[in-house]
Parts: sequence; structure tokens; C-alpha cells
Amino acid sequence: MTRILEVCVDSTASALAAREGGADRLELCADLAIGGTTPSLALVEQVKAETGLPVRALLRPRAGDFCYDRWEVAQMVALAAQLVRAGADGIVTGVLTPEGQLDLPAMEQICQAARKAAGGRPVALALHRAFDVCRDAGACLEQACALGLATILSSGQAADAYTGRAMLAQMQTQAAGRIEILAGSGVSAANIPELVRQTGVTACHLSGKKAVPSRMSFRREGVPMGLPGFDEFTLWQTDAGAIRAARTALDSV
Repeated sequence: MTRILEVCVDSTASALAAREGGADRLELCADLAIGGTTPSLALVEQVKAETGLPVRALLRPRAGDFCYDRWEVAQMVALAAQLVRAGADGIVTGVLTPEGQLDLPAMEQICQAARKAAGGRPVALALHRAFDVCRDAGACLEQACALGLATILSSGQAADAYTGRAMLAQMQTQAAGRIEILAGSGVSAANIPELVRQTGVTACHLSGKKAVPSRMSFRREGVPMGLPGFDEFTLWQTDAGAIRAARTALDSV
């Protein structure tokens, strides 16, 4: 049985580390520190050129919830096409209504734009963890299938995938091979074997990050540039060793 290891990255350095560790594909984003936003077209092009791996680009215009206004949805539709034209092999996104249901008109527009931009080549469309905060998981899964999506990334509507393993098992059963259930959040080499055994999922998603010191030798302290308490002189990048360990763990099941 094929096992898929997807690694979430937000830089070319992380993408190369993921490839070194044995990733099957990448979810490419920007700003992982705030949960990820849409990557630049230049980053998509560069990561594709440097790694040769399948790349799915995150389509998320901002941090926060997944209920977007009409201007944000219009941006997402346009960006879906641009990301695919830049070389993305897939789009990872999710839009919810205020009532917590999948926003089908918005999702249909995004899917249509991505498929049209692909010009006949395959493009994989995935529902991200907006699924984990939707009102009705079972109904949302059926809607994702009806939209022709390839994947649902989920923690089983829990804080992490291992905690949500019972829901992931239910999802895997309901999916019945129609859509890939990709277990994500808190996934590591340590819990992959049991997670896979208890849920039946065949695909796992992680970032495998480690702290990397800034290359700055001159450092002016006390001048923050972003989130309170965020250290500008500590970067977070994918650790090839962590990905290699996850690869081994997944292949051992």
C-alpha cells in the first residue's frame, strides 16, 4: 500500500530539507508562524525548480477564520489560477459560511479557476483544516467528494491528529477510497505508527521544524517587527532528520 508523506514548508531551504528527508510532496505556504498564508508566485516557481517534487500551494489570504468576504473570495479565485500557472500541482484551501458549513459557491469558483488554469494537466484540489472547524464533518466530507477534491487535511476535529484519531478513523471509513484523508497537526515519527494503525489513514502531514539561529551578527535588540514576543533572530525551518524519521516510521507500518 502506498504511503504518502506530505511536508508543509514556507521556504526553499525547508523544501530542500523535506526532499532530503524523503517527502513525497510539499504543501507550500508563507508565514507558517501564523498558521500559513498564500505563498508568492516566485516561491512556487523556485521550489518547483529546485526540488522537482509535487507542490500544492496553500490558498489562504490571511490568518484567522475561514469565513471570507466577497473581496477576499475574488482574490482567492484569481490567485488559484495564478498559482497553478506558476507551476503548483495543486491548491489547498477552504472557505466556510458564517454557520460553519462549506461555502460551496466560493469553493466551486476556486476549483473552476484552478482547473481552467491547468489547461488539461492534472491539478489536485485539497480541503485544509477549515474542515476541522466545520459544523458537520460527515456532510462536509460528502461535499468535498462531490466537488471532486483529492484530499482532506484534518486533525479529526481535535487539537492534534492523535487526539482526533477516532474521528479520523470514521472519516477514513466514510471516504471509502473516494478522497484521501491526510492526517495533520502534531504528527511526528513518534506517533505515526499508532496513528496509521488506529485510523487506517495512508497519508500523513507534518512540518518537522527546528529552530535555526539568524545569520545576523549585528543584532539591535528591543525593536520588535511583528507579533509580541516573537524573536526575529530565531528562524524555523524543516529538519531533514525529522522528516527522515517520519519517512521511516510511515514505511514501517
